[in-house]
Amino acid sequence: MSIAPSPPSILSVRQLSCERDERLLFSGLDFDLYPGELLQLEGPNGVGKTSLMRLLAGFLPASGGRIYWQGKPVEGCWEEMHQALLFIGHLAGIKAELTPLENLHWFAALEGGQEEEDLEEALSRVGLAGFEDQPCQQLSAGQKRRVALARLLFTRRSLWLLDEPFTALDKQGVAAMEHLLVEHAQAGGTVILTSHHALEQLTGLRKIHLGAPQAGVKEAIHE
Repeated sequence: MSIAPSPPSILSVRQLSCERDERLLFSGLDFDLYPGELLQLEGPNGVGKTSLMRLLAGFLPASGGRIYWQGKPVEGCWEEMHQALLFIGHLAGIKAELTPLENLHWFAALEGGQEEEDLEEALSRVGLAGFEDQPCQQLSAGQKRRVALARLLFTRRSLWLLDEPFTALDKQGVAAMEHLLVEHAQAGGTVILTSHHALEQLTGLRKIHLGAPQAGVKEAIHE
């Protein structure tokens, strides 16, 4: 009986280490990420979760080890990887003087443009119907976060790097966000996220615990 080959990984990390301000945050990190997977980075504050996300996004250099994008060393294909990657940090990353709709028009331009009705639908789906034309500086922290996360509803990027995406969201917003992540994974997309929330609805979620003697990927916590 022949055995079907394993699907190629979209992202691989080998013996990765990160040092900030002369302090080693993590070392010897190894994992593979495949299309359709959800991976959560966990651990106490200060162990390098955000640094790892920024490192994977290309914003920080690694202190050691290698990153591979679809089997190729990332140094030779950063542009290819960035075309498939969307990074949303723990800050909203929106322009306060613009409205939610204007912010989405700006984000959509990075994707080649989008119909206004689709952007309005994205805002409606994240609970911002009726706030489309209100300056973001007048919105609550949770509403600003929803503006940033509305990008996920029209992005064409397959790999999402989300640093604390549930920050400032209420219970309803967290549930809607979990549903969106599952949708993306079921469509073949891949997600790496940090969060202190108990992510009970994310089927097939795997975890990396940073700060352990040997950081490594745990098995799925939900089947």
